[in-house]
Amino acid sequence: MSARPDWHCDSVFEGGERECGELLLELRGHFQALPGGARVLVVSASPGAPMELPTWCRLTGHRLLEAAHPHYLIEARGGAAQ
Repeated sequence: MSARPDWHCDSVFEGGERECGELLLELRGHFQALPGGARVLVVSASPGAPMELPTWCRLTGHRLLEAAHPHYLIEARGGAAQ
């Protein structure tokens, strides 16, 4: 696994090798507890993550700020920039 990027985040979500369905359900629960604008570093080794996480962000209103598989920086919807 590549080195963790030096991105500012408020929390880390370790997705491991979970596949799409399980990963996105757990990610949904993680984001529900966050205030708008919170930044989460998602770590997912799933080979589908490069396509699934941007799509999930588009559908849910969260913003994908950075991506370098297996690391993804996502901002919870409702932040100051939205």
